[in-house]
Amino acid sequence: MSSKRIAVIGAGPAGLMAAEVLAEGGAAVTVYDAMPSAARKFLMAGRGGLNLTHSEELPAFLARYREAAPWLAPAVTAFSPQHLRDWCEALGEPTFVGSSGRVFPVAMKASPLLRAWLRRLDGQGVRVEPRHRWTGWDDQGHLIFATPNGTHTVVTDATVLALGGASWPRLGSDGGWVPILAAKGIAIAPLRPANCGFIVGWSDLFRDRFEGQPLKGIALSFGERSVRGEAVITRDGIEGGAVYALSAELREAIALNGEATLHVALRPDVDAADLVRRLSAPRGKQSFSNVLRKALQLSPVAIGLLQEVAKTQGQSLSSLPPDRLAALVNAVPIKLTGTAGLARAISSAGGIARDELDSNFMLRRLAGVFAAGEMLDWEAPTGGYLLQASFATGVAAGKGVLKWLKGTGPS
Repeated sequence: MSSKRIAVIGAGPAGLMAAEVLAEGGAAVTVYDAMPSAARKFLMAGRGGLNLTHSEELPAFLARYREAAPWLAPAVTAFSPQHLRDWCEALGEPTFVGSSGRVFPVAMKASPLLRAWLRRLDGQGVRVEPRHRWTGWDDQGHLIFATPNGTHTVVTDATVLALGGASWPRLGSDGGWVPILAAKGIAIAPLRPANCGFIVGWSDLFRDRFEGQPLKGIALSFGERSVRGEAVITRDGIEGGAVYALSAELREAIALNGEATLHVALRPDVDAADLVRRLSAPRGKQSFSNVLRKALQLSPVAIGLLQEVAKTQGQSLSSLPPDRLAALVNAVPIKLTGTAGLARAISSAGGIARDELDSNFMLRRLAGVFAAGEMLDWEAPTGGYLLQASFATGVAAGKGVLKWLKGTGPS
């Protein structure tokens, strides 16, 4: 196996994990990346605390991948959240489970983990070649890279593509691989925003006053699903963890109908009868905003949201009877008219269609070419599920390459 030369294209979690598996298998591995340094999006993900994976039981964990769950299950089961935690521990970066069940490294940041990982890869003989942008294959099937020193052609025995999706393109994942693979007849589901914000037609008054303000302790609902968490008012709409959890359903509804209505419960732990009772108390000389602030403990941005929605409905908030006002407080309708741009989404949906890959993550149309990570057609909510599947599919692709080179993979 030491005579086998493997190229891994993409130095994110999926690519580096594939490289590690291949190096452990005895292959000579070179990782190519278009950026000046490795794993830039991974580092950005760790700026606010690196959420590696989640501690929930595996059946519930796998269900987070929705329709892709049956396809991803073998890879995530083979390299499970516990395997990922053990892997981190072996790198000298122990993990802990937060109050929400999310798993973080004790150091919280991505940089110590990445440094330890790159040191280990270097010790395994893995070479990393930055500033190598993959542009396809030549007529002999050799890889072509654009570099600062001109075109570089690479001959390999197998290739792992781990180029990411198309979110945060300035960090390296720009979807530039799509036309290259499409030209080879590979079916690719369109890349779309996932875990993204949405566009709302706020009034200038509301936008200017509340842009950047968080809505805390709320519940968001769409269809049959309801999610607790937080959201943030943006200049053009709304985003945040609770919004991201519903983003797939909201995105599809907007694609189908041109809009979707998200409902916000501002006081989800207070039942309707209690809200009515509080709102029925004498107001005295208090302003209506003070009534809402004191009686319901609503923040200024929550009160502003109520006023914004009432205004769009042609209603005066202060004139609503207590029962109707109570109903509005826990079901504030927000009309979403579009998704925020793919470039600002946390991740992307779409990618290489599942049917294009065999069970070892090799492209059926391109013998010896494997794929892993976010460039595949799956999506997941935030909470550690994105990184877990990226790591796991990287492991699966690396193992797939070794099987194929040994002649033990699918025919």
